[in-house]
Amino acid sequence: MGQSMRYLMVLQAATFAVAALIHAGALVAGYEHPQARVAESLIASVLLVGAAVIWVRPGWTRRVALSAQGFALVGTLVGIFTIVVGIGPRSVPDIVYHVLIVVVLAWGLRVAARMGPDAVGPGR
Repeated sequence: MGQSMRYLMVLQAATFAVAALIHAGALVAGYEHPQARVAESLIASVLLVGAAVIWVRPGWTRRVALSAQGFALVGTLVGIFTIVVGIGPRSVPDIVYHVLIVVVLAWGLRVAARMGPDAVGPGR
């Protein structure tokens, strides 16, 4: 289970990294937004560090997955709030991404919450 959680968190981090690159103008022109880029980069970093910690300390999988994905979910909800109030980027791809990543993060949090405290699985 720990290995699956690690892969999920790397995948989540990758989506935030791609979003940050888009908001930097590196992948797609016209969607630049410096504040979103910084937030997405920070969230990607937290998820990657969390995945690395799980790899090094598999016994910490549950608490690290809950912490890192919880941070990512709160950050994403802040992003949704900025979209709603008109501060953040309001493109259709931004809105769709936020909705989808909230679902993925919530699912990951649910899986992590249901792990036993010692649920490390293969790849210890």
